Amino acid sequence: MPRSVNAVASRKRRKKILSQTRGNFGARGNVWTVAKNTYEKGLGYAYRDRRTKKRNFRALWIQRINAACRENGISYSDFMGKMIKSGVELNRKVLADLAMNQPQAFKAIVEKVKTVK
Repeated sequence: MPRSVNAVASRKRRKKILSQTRGNFGARGNVWTVAKNTYEKGLGYAYRDRRTKKRNFRALWIQRINAACRENGISYSDFMGKMIKSGVELNRKVLADLAMNQPQAFKAIVEKVKTVK
């Protein structure tokens, strides 16, 4: 009796990965063994960079807040320390958005925070 290999499932599994690697250069997009390695490496990069993105955005927000703080005569570290003491509960994402898009609102927050000892 001939050996059964379930070619339908094997082909489906391969086509799924090959469709994910379309657009890659050369053999990376159409040779099964190379495409499989490319696909797995890409998944690893995606996992890593979902975390890296959070880190990069936090750093960007801090830079924007620091620049706006210095325009208003206070350092970033003093500003954040006084923010906690004053009880203003705005996160860095919101503060950075205010600093970029509504500088008058950010200036009002800075003036309120400066009064805290």
